[in-house]
Amino acid sequence: MSAAAVEGRLTAEGLKEQERAARRAERARQRRVARDEKAERRRAARSGFANVANPRRSTLMTVLCAIFAVYCLFPFVYLLINATKTQADFTSTFGLGFGRSFALWDNITTVFTYHGGVFGRWLVNTLLYVVVGAGGATLLAIMGGYALAKFRFPGRRAVFAVIIGSISVPGIALAVPQFLLFAKLGLTDTPWAMIIPSLISPFGLYLMWIFSEQAVPTELLEAARVDGASEWRTFRTISLPLLAPGIVTTALFTIVATWNNYFLPMIMLKDENWYPLTIGLNQWKDQASTAGGQAIQNLVITGSLITIVPLVIAFLCLQKYWQSGLAAGAVKE
Repeated sequence: MSAAAVEGRLTAEGLKEQERAARRAERARQRRVARDEKAERRRAARSGFANVANPRRSTLMTVLCAIFAVYCLFPFVYLLINATKTQADFTSTFGLGFGRSFALWDNITTVFTYHGGVFGRWLVNTLLYVVVGAGGATLLAIMGGYALAKFRFPGRRAVFAVIIGSISVPGIALAVPQFLLFAKLGLTDTPWAMIIPSLISPFGLYLMWIFSEQAVPTELLEAARVDGASEWRTFRTISLPLLAPGIVTTALFTIVATWNNYFLPMIMLKDENWYPLTIGLNQWKDQASTAGGQAIQNLVITGSLITIVPLVIAFLCLQKYWQSGLAAGAVKE
Protein backbone atom coordinates (compact mmCIF):
# COMPACT_ATOMS: atom_id res chain seq x y z
CA MET A 1 0.00 0.00 0.00
CA SER A 2 1.35 3.37 -0.97
CA ALA A 3 2.11 6.11 1.49
CA ALA A 4 -0.68 8.32 0.03
CA ALA A 5 -3.28 5.59 0.56
CA VAL A 6 -2.13 5.05 4.14
CA GLU A 7 -2.27 8.76 4.80
CA GLY A 8 -5.79 9.00 3.31
CA ARG A 9 -7.00 6.09 5.44
CA LEU A 10 -5.62 7.67 8.55
CA THR A 11 -7.26 10.99 7.66
CA ALA A 12 -10.68 9.29 7.14
CA GLU A 13 -10.39 7.43 10.43
CA GLY A 14 -9.44 10.67 12.15
CA LEU A 15 -12.49 12.43 10.75
CA LYS A 16 -14.79 9.60 11.89
CA GLU A 17 -13.22 9.71 15.33
CA GLN A 18 -13.77 13.46 15.49
CA GLU A 19 -17.42 13.00 14.47
CA ARG A 20 -17.92 10.36 17.19
CA ALA A 21 -16.28 12.65 19.72
CA ALA A 22 -18.51 15.55 18.66
CA ARG A 23 -21.63 13.36 19.03
CA ARG A 24 -20.50 12.24 22.48
CA ALA A 25 -19.88 15.84 23.49
CA GLU A 26 -23.35 16.89 22.22
CA ARG A 27 -25.07 14.08 24.16
CA ALA A 28 -23.15 15.07 27.27
CA ARG A 29 -24.19 18.69 26.79
CA GLN A 30 -27.84 17.72 26.40
CA ARG A 31 -27.64 15.67 29.61
CA ARG A 32 -26.16 18.64 31.45
CA VAL A 33 -28.91 20.93 30.13
CA ALA A 34 -31.57 18.45 31.24
CA ARG A 35 -30.01 18.21 34.71
CA ASP A 36 -29.80 22.00 34.98
CA GLU A 37 -33.46 22.43 33.92
CA LYS A 38 -34.57 19.80 36.43
CA ALA A 39 -32.58 21.52 39.17
CA GLU A 40 -34.05 24.88 38.16
CA ARG A 41 -37.57 23.49 38.43
CA ARG A 42 -36.81 22.14 41.89
CA ARG A 43 -35.40 25.51 43.01
CA ALA A 44 -38.41 27.35 41.56
CA ALA A 45 -40.80 24.97 43.36
CA ARG A 46 -39.02 25.56 46.68
CA SER A 47 -38.82 29.34 46.30
CA GLY A 48 -42.30 29.83 44.88
CA PHE A 49 -41.10 31.62 41.73
CA ALA A 50 -41.27 30.43 38.15
CA ASN A 51 -38.67 31.00 35.49
CA VAL A 52 -40.15 32.67 32.40
CA ALA A 53 -38.09 30.46 30.11
CA ASN A 54 -38.94 27.35 32.15
CA PRO A 55 -42.55 27.79 33.35
CA ARG A 56 -44.35 25.43 35.68
CA ARG A 57 -48.03 24.74 36.19
CA SER A 58 -49.90 26.06 39.20
CA THR A 59 -53.05 24.15 40.11
CA LEU A 60 -54.29 26.95 42.37
CA MET A 61 -53.96 29.62 39.67
CA THR A 62 -55.62 27.34 37.13
CA VAL A 63 -58.62 26.81 39.43
CA LEU A 64 -58.89 30.54 40.23
CA CYS A 65 -58.73 31.49 36.55
CA ALA A 66 -61.36 28.86 35.71
CA ILE A 67 -63.70 30.22 38.40
CA PHE A 68 -63.19 33.78 37.15
CA ALA A 69 -63.84 32.68 33.55
CA VAL A 70 -67.10 30.96 34.58
CA TYR A 71 -68.16 34.08 36.49
CA CYS A 72 -67.52 36.30 33.45
CA LEU A 73 -69.09 33.98 30.88
CA PHE A 74 -72.17 32.96 32.92
CA PRO A 75 -74.38 35.95 31.86
CA PHE A 76 -73.45 35.45 28.21
CA VAL A 77 -74.26 31.73 28.39
CA TYR A 78 -77.58 32.55 30.07
CA LEU A 79 -78.47 34.98 27.26
CA LEU A 80 -77.40 32.52 24.57
CA ILE A 81 -79.49 29.67 26.00
CA ASN A 82 -82.63 31.65 26.75
CA ALA A 83 -82.57 33.46 23.39
CA THR A 84 -83.41 30.09 21.81
CA LYS A 85 -86.69 29.75 23.75
CA THR A 86 -90.21 30.83 23.02
CA GLN A 87 -92.10 32.88 25.60
CA ALA A 88 -93.88 29.76 26.85
CA ASP A 89 -90.59 27.84 27.21
CA PHE A 90 -88.96 30.81 28.93
CA THR A 91 -91.51 30.77 31.75
CA SER A 92 -91.86 26.99 32.06
CA THR A 93 -88.30 25.61 31.74
CA PHE A 94 -85.10 25.79 33.76
CA GLY A 95 -83.08 28.97 33.15
CA LEU A 96 -79.92 27.12 32.07
CA GLY A 97 -81.72 24.46 30.07
CA PHE A 98 -82.92 24.58 26.48
CA GLY A 99 -86.62 24.70 25.67
CA ARG A 100 -88.75 22.23 23.78
CA SER A 101 -88.16 24.10 20.50
CA PHE A 102 -85.23 26.05 19.03
CA ALA A 103 -86.63 29.52 18.33
CA LEU A 104 -83.49 31.67 18.04
CA TRP A 105 -84.02 32.70 14.42
CA ASP A 106 -87.72 33.31 14.98
CA ASN A 107 -86.89 35.48 18.01
CA ILE A 108 -84.34 37.51 16.05
CA THR A 109 -86.86 38.09 13.26
CA THR A 110 -89.56 39.09 15.73
CA VAL A 111 -87.20 41.48 17.55
CA PHE A 112 -86.62 43.46 14.35
CA THR A 113 -90.29 43.43 13.32
CA TYR A 114 -92.04 43.91 16.67
CA HIS A 115 -93.87 47.22 17.17
CA GLY A 116 -93.13 48.42 13.66
CA GLY A 117 -89.43 47.52 13.75
CA VAL A 118 -88.62 50.05 16.49
CA PHE A 119 -85.66 47.92 17.66
CA GLY A 120 -83.83 48.73 14.44
CA ARG A 121 -84.44 52.43 15.09
CA TRP A 122 -83.02 52.06 18.61
CA LEU A 123 -79.97 50.27 17.20
CA VAL A 124 -79.36 53.06 14.68
CA ASN A 125 -79.75 55.67 17.44
CA THR A 126 -77.21 53.88 19.61
CA LEU A 127 -74.74 53.66 16.72
CA LEU A 128 -75.24 57.38 16.08
CA TYR A 129 -74.54 58.27 19.71
CA VAL A 130 -71.47 56.01 19.75
CA VAL A 131 -69.97 57.14 16.44
CA VAL A 132 -70.49 60.88 17.00
CA GLY A 133 -70.33 61.05 20.81
CA ALA A 134 -67.73 58.40 21.66
CA GLY A 135 -65.76 59.10 18.48
CA GLY A 136 -65.68 62.82 19.25
CA ALA A 137 -64.71 62.14 22.87
CA THR A 138 -61.83 59.94 21.72
CA LEU A 139 -60.63 62.56 19.23
CA LEU A 140 -60.74 65.34 21.83
CA ALA A 141 -58.98 63.13 24.38
CA ILE A 142 -56.19 62.33 21.89
CA MET A 143 -55.52 65.94 20.95
CA GLY A 144 -55.92 67.30 24.49
CA GLY A 145 -53.83 64.59 26.12
CA TYR A 146 -51.05 64.93 23.56
CA ALA A 147 -50.97 68.72 23.91
CA LEU A 148 -50.86 68.55 27.70
CA ALA A 149 -48.08 65.95 27.60
CA LYS A 150 -45.80 67.48 24.96
CA PHE A 151 -46.33 71.24 25.22
CA ARG A 152 -45.49 73.53 28.12
CA PHE A 153 -47.78 76.51 28.72
CA PRO A 154 -49.02 78.63 31.65
CA GLY A 155 -51.87 77.06 33.61
CA ARG A 156 -50.89 73.47 32.82
CA ARG A 157 -51.02 72.46 36.48
CA ALA A 158 -54.44 74.07 36.86
CA VAL A 159 -55.72 72.05 33.91
CA PHE A 160 -54.36 68.90 35.55
CA ALA A 161 -56.20 69.74 38.79
CA VAL A 162 -59.45 70.33 36.88
CA ILE A 163 -59.13 66.98 35.09
CA ILE A 164 -58.47 65.10 38.33
CA GLY A 165 -61.42 66.87 39.94
CA SER A 166 -63.66 65.95 37.00
CA ILE A 167 -62.71 62.28 37.29
CA SER A 168 -63.56 62.27 41.01
CA VAL A 169 -67.10 63.60 40.39
CA PRO A 170 -69.55 60.77 39.53
CA GLY A 171 -71.47 61.28 36.33
CA ILE A 172 -74.82 60.69 37.99
CA ALA A 173 -74.26 63.79 40.15
CA LEU A 174 -74.14 65.92 36.99
CA ALA A 175 -77.24 64.43 35.36
CA VAL A 176 -79.77 66.82 36.94
CA PRO A 177 -77.71 70.00 36.26
CA GLN A 178 -77.20 68.82 32.69
CA PHE A 179 -80.94 68.25 32.29
CA LEU A 180 -81.76 71.74 33.60
CA LEU A 181 -79.15 73.30 31.31
CA PHE A 182 -80.35 71.44 28.22
CA ALA A 183 -83.98 72.22 29.09
CA LYS A 184 -83.11 75.95 29.10
CA LEU A 185 -81.43 75.52 25.72
CA GLY A 186 -84.36 73.55 24.32
CA LEU A 187 -82.18 70.53 23.50
CA THR A 188 -83.94 67.88 25.59
CA ASP A 189 -85.65 65.07 23.69
CA THR A 190 -83.17 65.55 20.82
CA PRO A 191 -80.05 63.59 19.81
CA TRP A 192 -77.88 66.49 20.98
CA ALA A 193 -78.91 65.77 24.57
CA MET A 194 -77.01 62.47 24.24
CA ILE A 195 -74.18 63.51 21.93
CA ILE A 196 -72.92 66.68 23.64
CA PRO A 197 -72.42 65.17 27.14
CA SER A 198 -70.76 62.13 25.55
CA LEU A 199 -68.09 64.34 23.94
CA ILE A 200 -66.50 64.99 27.33
CA SER A 201 -64.39 62.17 28.79
CA PRO A 202 -62.13 63.33 31.64
CA PHE A 203 -60.80 59.84 32.20
CA GLY A 204 -59.99 59.44 28.50
CA LEU A 205 -58.18 62.78 28.50
CA TYR A 206 -56.16 61.81 31.57
CA LEU A 207 -55.36 58.38 30.09
CA MET A 208 -54.09 59.90 26.83
CA TRP A 209 -52.10 62.50 28.77
CA ILE A 210 -50.24 59.83 30.76
CA PHE A 211 -49.80 57.53 27.77
CA SER A 212 -48.51 60.32 25.50
CA GLU A 213 -45.99 61.30 28.18
CA GLN A 214 -44.46 57.80 28.14
CA ALA A 215 -45.03 56.53 24.59
CA VAL A 216 -43.79 59.47 22.51
CA PRO A 217 -40.10 60.34 23.07
CA THR A 218 -39.49 64.09 23.18
CA GLU A 219 -36.19 63.59 21.34
CA LEU A 220 -38.07 62.12 18.37
CA LEU A 221 -40.31 65.18 18.17
CA GLU A 222 -37.33 67.52 18.39
CA ALA A 223 -35.60 65.66 15.56
CA ALA A 224 -38.70 66.04 13.38
CA ARG A 225 -38.88 69.77 14.14
CA VAL A 226 -35.20 70.19 13.26
CA ASP A 227 -35.91 68.49 9.92
CA GLY A 228 -38.58 71.12 9.23
CA ALA A 229 -41.74 69.05 9.89
CA SER A 230 -44.79 71.00 11.04
CA GLU A 231 -46.49 70.18 14.34
CA TRP A 232 -49.47 68.66 12.55
CA ARG A 233 -47.27 66.47 10.35
CA THR A 234 -45.21 65.41 13.36
CA PHE A 235 -48.36 64.49 15.24
CA ARG A 236 -49.90 62.65 12.28
CA THR A 237 -46.89 60.69 11.04
CA ILE A 238 -44.85 60.12 14.21
CA SER A 239 -47.04 60.39 17.30
CA LEU A 240 -50.28 58.73 16.17
CA PRO A 241 -48.70 55.32 15.36
CA LEU A 242 -46.98 55.32 18.75
CA LEU A 243 -50.24 56.21 20.49
CA ALA A 244 -52.26 53.38 18.90
CA PRO A 245 -52.64 51.24 22.08
CA GLY A 246 -53.71 54.26 24.14
CA ILE A 247 -56.11 55.43 21.44
CA VAL A 248 -57.77 52.02 21.24
CA THR A 249 -58.05 51.81 25.03
CA THR A 250 -59.64 55.25 25.23
CA ALA A 251 -61.97 54.47 22.33
CA LEU A 252 -63.16 51.25 23.92
CA PHE A 253 -63.79 52.97 27.26
CA THR A 254 -65.85 55.71 25.63
CA ILE A 255 -67.67 53.29 23.31
CA VAL A 256 -68.70 51.01 26.17
CA ALA A 257 -69.70 53.97 28.36
CA THR A 258 -71.88 55.46 25.60
CA TRP A 259 -73.30 52.13 24.45
CA ASN A 260 -74.35 51.16 28.00
CA ASN A 261 -75.46 54.65 29.07
CA TYR A 262 -78.82 54.37 30.80
CA PHE A 263 -79.43 57.17 33.29
CA LEU A 264 -78.69 60.11 30.94
CA PRO A 265 -81.10 59.07 28.14
CA MET A 266 -83.69 58.12 30.74
CA ILE A 267 -83.97 61.72 31.96
CA MET A 268 -83.19 63.46 28.65
CA LEU A 269 -85.37 61.57 26.16
CA LYS A 270 -89.14 61.08 26.11
CA ASP A 271 -89.70 60.27 22.43
CA GLU A 272 -89.13 56.54 21.90
CA ASN A 273 -87.92 57.25 18.36
CA TRP A 274 -84.72 58.68 19.90
CA TYR A 275 -84.27 55.94 22.54
CA PRO A 276 -81.00 54.00 22.64
CA LEU A 277 -81.06 50.23 23.10
CA THR A 278 -80.73 50.40 26.89
CA ILE A 279 -83.91 52.43 27.38
CA GLY A 280 -85.82 50.60 24.65
CA LEU A 281 -85.12 47.14 26.04
CA ASN A 282 -86.02 48.31 29.53
CA GLN A 283 -89.34 49.58 28.15
CA TRP A 284 -90.01 46.15 26.66
CA LYS A 285 -89.12 44.52 29.99
CA ASP A 286 -91.60 46.70 31.88
CA GLN A 287 -94.32 46.16 29.30
CA ALA A 288 -95.72 43.12 31.12
CA SER A 289 -96.34 45.17 34.29
CA THR A 290 -98.56 47.69 32.49
CA ALA A 291 -102.33 47.33 32.13
CA GLY A 292 -103.03 44.99 29.25
CA GLY A 293 -99.32 44.61 28.51
CA GLN A 294 -97.90 41.48 26.90
CA ALA A 295 -94.93 39.67 28.43
CA ILE A 296 -92.12 39.41 25.86
CA GLN A 297 -89.16 38.29 27.97
CA ASN A 298 -87.94 36.11 25.11
CA LEU A 299 -87.63 39.22 22.91
CA VAL A 300 -85.91 41.16 25.70
CA ILE A 301 -83.34 38.37 26.12
CA THR A 302 -82.78 38.07 22.37
CA GLY A 303 -82.48 41.85 22.01
CA SER A 304 -79.94 41.92 24.84
CA LEU A 305 -77.91 39.22 23.08
CA ILE A 306 -77.97 41.22 19.84
CA THR A 307 -76.96 44.34 21.78
CA ILE A 308 -73.73 42.89 23.14
CA VAL A 309 -72.59 41.35 19.84
CA PRO A 310 -71.15 44.64 18.44
CA LEU A 311 -69.16 45.19 21.65
CA VAL A 312 -67.74 41.68 21.51
CA ILE A 313 -66.75 42.19 17.87
CA ALA A 314 -65.10 45.53 18.71
CA PHE A 315 -63.03 43.97 21.49
CA LEU A 316 -61.95 41.03 19.34
CA CYS A 317 -60.96 43.26 16.41
CA LEU A 318 -59.05 45.81 18.51
CA GLN A 319 -57.28 43.53 20.99
CA LYS A 320 -54.15 43.31 18.81
CA TYR A 321 -53.52 47.02 19.43
CA TRP A 322 -53.69 46.38 23.17
CA GLN A 323 -51.22 43.51 22.86
CA SER A 324 -48.83 45.69 20.87
CA GLY A 325 -48.53 48.03 23.86
CA LEU A 326 -48.16 45.45 26.61
CA ALA A 327 -44.35 45.44 26.35
CA ALA A 328 -44.05 49.25 26.38
CA GLY A 329 -41.45 50.14 28.97
CA ALA A 330 -40.47 46.51 29.58
CA VAL A 331 -37.00 46.98 28.09
CA LYS A 332 -34.63 49.35 29.84
CA GLU A 333 -33.07 51.83 27.48
